[in-house]
Amino acid sequence: MLGRRAVSGAVLATLIVVAVIFGCKKPASTAETQAAPVVHPLPEMAKSKILPTGMTITPTAAVGSFFVPLNPDLPGVPDYVAGQPVTTAMSPDGKTLLVLTSGYNRLNGPDGQQVKNDSNEYVFVFDISQGQPRKTQVLQVPNTFDGIAWNPNGTEFYVAGGMDDDVHVFAEQGGRWSEVSAAIPLGHENGLGIDNKPVAAGLAATADGKRLVVANFENDSVSVIDLAAKQKTAELDLRPGKIDPKQAGVAGGEYPFWVVTKGNDEAFVSSPRDRQVVVVDISSEPKVTARIAVPGEPNKMILNGDGSLLCAALGTDDIVAVIDAKTNRLLKTIDTTAPPSVFSNPKGLNGSNPNSLAFSPDEKTLYVTNGGANSVAVIDFTGGGTKNEVAGLIPTGWYPSSVNVSADGKTLYVVNTKSMPGPDPGSCRNTTSIAKGALDSCYAANEYILQLNKGGFEVVPTPQPSELDGLTKQVAENNHYMTGAQRAADEKVMAFLRQHIKHVIYIIKENRTYDQVLGDLPEGNGDPQLAILGKALSPNHHQLAQQFVDLDNFYCSGDVSAEGWNWSTAARGSQVVENTYPIQYADRGITYDFQGENRNINVGFATLAERRKTEPNVPDDEDLLPGTADVDAPDGPGGQAGTGYLWDAALRAKLTLRNYGLYVESRYEKPMGVPVIPLIRDPFKEKVQVAFPVKQALMKVTDPYFRGFDVKFPDYWRFTEWNREFQKYVAGGNLPNLELVRLGRDHFGNFADAIDGTGTVEAEIGDNDYAIGKLIESVGASPYRDSTIVCIVEDDAQNGPDHVDAHRSPAFIIGAYVKQGAVVSTHYTTVNMLRTIEDVLGIGPMGINDDVVEPMADVFTTELKPWTYTAIVPDVLRTTKLPVPGNPSSSSGASIGARPSPASALPRHDAAYWAAKTRGFDFSVEDKIDSAKFNRILWQGLVGKDVPYPTVRDGRDLRRNRDQLLQRFDAAESGQRSAPKQR
Repeated sequence: MLGRRAVSGAVLATLIVVAVIFGCKKPASTAETQAAPVVHPLPEMAKSKILPTGMTITPTAAVGSFFVPLNPDLPGVPDYVAGQPVTTAMSPDGKTLLVLTSGYNRLNGPDGQQVKNDSNEYVFVFDISQGQPRKTQVLQVPNTFDGIAWNPNGTEFYVAGGMDDDVHVFAEQGGRWSEVSAAIPLGHENGLGIDNKPVAAGLAATADGKRLVVANFENDSVSVIDLAAKQKTAELDLRPGKIDPKQAGVAGGEYPFWVVTKGNDEAFVSSPRDRQVVVVDISSEPKVTARIAVPGEPNKMILNGDGSLLCAALGTDDIVAVIDAKTNRLLKTIDTTAPPSVFSNPKGLNGSNPNSLAFSPDEKTLYVTNGGANSVAVIDFTGGGTKNEVAGLIPTGWYPSSVNVSADGKTLYVVNTKSMPGPDPGSCRNTTSIAKGALDSCYAANEYILQLNKGGFEVVPTPQPSELDGLTKQVAENNHYMTGAQRAADEKVMAFLRQHIKHVIYIIKENRTYDQVLGDLPEGNGDPQLAILGKALSPNHHQLAQQFVDLDNFYCSGDVSAEGWNWSTAARGSQVVENTYPIQYADRGITYDFQGENRNINVGFATLAERRKTEPNVPDDEDLLPGTADVDAPDGPGGQAGTGYLWDAALRAKLTLRNYGLYVESRYEKPMGVPVIPLIRDPFKEKVQVAFPVKQALMKVTDPYFRGFDVKFPDYWRFTEWNREFQKYVAGGNLPNLELVRLGRDHFGNFADAIDGTGTVEAEIGDNDYAIGKLIESVGASPYRDSTIVCIVEDDAQNGPDHVDAHRSPAFIIGAYVKQGAVVSTHYTTVNMLRTIEDVLGIGPMGINDDVVEPMADVFTTELKPWTYTAIVPDVLRTTKLPVPGNPSSSSGASIGARPSPASALPRHDAAYWAAKTRGFDFSVEDKIDSAKFNRILWQGLVGKDVPYPTVRDGRDLRRNRDQLLQRFDAAESGQRSAPKQR
């Protein structure tokens, strides 16, 4: 990242020129910034990078393209760059471009607390009348969700207020834009579902500029606003059963996202969950006049100039739907991924996530941003897109989300929502203050992964036809479209494994970085200074890495659990997931919908009666999300709705499957802390169901006695339940081909309520470590030892520091054909792991990403490597009440001996300490907490306030001279750390 690495003269000169051209302000004075927070340096948006998805970006491959910094000019924070720009809007005269952010954008001050006045969303106003954008103003709004639109007269524009359930009105006064009145309230007390908020989304003004139509994303309705009176005058619930009681329980109009108006009397509203565009007559009292079914989830839409054609981006199915806006008939669909000559896709795989559209001035070309493919698709739209295919592709930054075309057609304006975060220092770069013990102030460094994700605004000269072919090939190379077959050597290895491996156990854990856990290994590229969960607390992780393969260059593809669980089970996040998870993590509304529940409702059950039978708190409303559609689910091959997960692929391949804890209801603790399902160590014995799947495909293959995400509950007991069934399968000779196992107590939390004396961070990581070890031990002692591999990943790596990258994490593969005692430094990701599982079991791909990347062939050998494993008891577990060897309650304790635990394995603090530090945190579901603050608490609690935080975060290769590095670290540790004390 700039500011941390050497900057070439050319790059520095470019930055200076950009700063001059685009009106960047001078840095504030020292006095002004003395009490200001530290912020991450401006990301290197223009550089080619390998992403944690396995793909590559080449953002400025188009000749003459460049990035414009999205700096909101916050007082005292001159280097701050906003994140997650999602929507752009060009003024009717083509001279002004608005860029709206809608995501995380939380800023922390020197005291480590959120700076509320600077933790807003932004509208960047650019003058584009001279071709090159010139930032003229930055406006702030508290919350947003994608919605921004101009009045056709060009004198006003409107911003949807997201969870504030309102609309902001901005008008030009004396050459400056300002909010001209109080925000217009939309009047929703709550959103639909359980514990949900209203969220205002897309909006559009009528042709006469007198009214505004707003999509209420969490209320399944649209509101109509009188712009002269600045008040809501009407609202229409879009659900069929609310319009006609005879249609109660019929799905329709849910999650309305985008609005396009036609003239003064008609509005088109996209409904992603129900895969339809709802047509609303707004000439008087609004009413639904048509519902246009489309073969995918529609998001953003545009009309052509004469209003005859409506184009909608279908994010789940990588196509644009072209609709006759007069007859409301679907005319055709156009694939957006790539020209057929570049990427043949006979299986109809998806993953490009088209999410915005723009016409050239002559409407002969349609430009579509492919968020999931990091490109802009150039579609020949002559004759209304009669060719039905992409003419070419333009490379962009990471995850483009909006595109506009200049009035003369010579320039494209593209924004992307992500940037590479680089090395994650965890809590701070301000090491001076840390050395003084003022770690709270270090929280001001704003180094949480979603704060490191900065937005990009790129200016791209419209490529000439002669340039487009080369740019298309570049995108194809970036996304592995042109690689076709795997390397011959890899295919040979995988073909061999398919003959010998018949079972895969896939374990998903939670949130740890490589350095946090394995940074103290005697081999590999680890930083021992960051190994706060090192060998003393995670001996099985270390033993497995050393006995088999240390994957020291493995990356989680997702940023956080919301996105990470989708990448870990589907090799991609759907457009709805990518669009909403930063909002959810910033606590800007929207429920945690990312693992099968929608609005905290189990949509795995189709009917209200089924839902209320298992969850009485479900509202008594037949029209609340009827059916089993999951708005966040990716589509399977050929557009099979919501079937883009690993288990769907396994079932399509006619394989046997068992699920332990994945995608089950979060019913173990309600937000107010009231337990729903009791903490039962052996629910099978008591015949109490503790797992309720949220996917129909998982209903019959899920172990009902295996508890899902609940950090109060030890993974040890999850292992014993898994092992009960495993031993049954061993006896019956019928082990499933694929087992999905969730062992996620390395997430940490719920310290006061944790059972069996495990309410400390040290005990929770030790518990997770031992459960992993015991599971491997069981496999290694079974007849399935040689025909099974165990694959282990973290869903994300957000909760800790790493000296290489904020996405780098521990990953493991164990089995008889796995290399032993090896370090494999090949760049692998979550997607490579999934591809490996698919290849080993002969499962077809779920989507484009896992189809084009290579399997992890470097991990394997074609030589049988006999193996066994004996689980190591982490010493910290002997301070708990878990029945592990060495504990008084363990019948086998005498055989091991209850030796004293070393100081490094003892809890530094007791459960009361951790509970007090995390008071007010909601651990009921993943990441419903201030994760950045939690990371800081972990460092303080495990290391101490007075221990200087490591300063080197330059991504160095630490594989060499490991002995000397570890010796220096051990010497420093012994000199700096006092003996841990029980507090």
